[in-house]
Amino acid sequence: MADTAETIKKTADSAAKAQNQAQAHAADFQAAGAKALREGIDKSVASLTELNAHGKKNLDAVVESATVAQKGAEALSQQALGFAKTSWEDGVAAAKELSTARSVQEFFELQTTWAKKSMERYMSELAKTNEIVTTTVKDSLKPINERVTASVETFQAAR
Repeated sequence: MADTAETIKKTADSAAKAQNQAQAHAADFQAAGAKALREGIDKSVASLTELNAHGKKNLDAVVESATVAQKGAEALSQQALGFAKTSWEDGVAAAKELSTARSVQEFFELQTTWAKKSMERYMSELAKTNEIVTTTVKDSLKPINERVTASVETFQAAR
């Protein structure tokens, strides 16, 4: 009977050790799971923060682009109004000058001179308009191009 009692005691001690080891493994497993979960949440929060900052920079670039485009449109409008006013004034002056012609030949010479000057002014205004449009498009797309480049670099670096 002593042998049986000792065997039972050894079995109970072994069971207690196994239970303690199982509890230690469960605690280690739980701690590792909690750590992995915490790290995953931290990485997700960091990624969302980075994504939010990236989105804000994109929005700022769009606002800057729109501002530049608006200023370009204002410049075009001012130029068009100025050209229209000048053209009107030149047309009135030409009409007055044409009315002073003493012959048909003088009338056609004055008209030809006026038409040539008008065409030269028009071509000059067209060149100015082209310059404003080109500059506006280039300058308004610059912030967006910079953000696209930054995004591509960020995504390539993340690979």
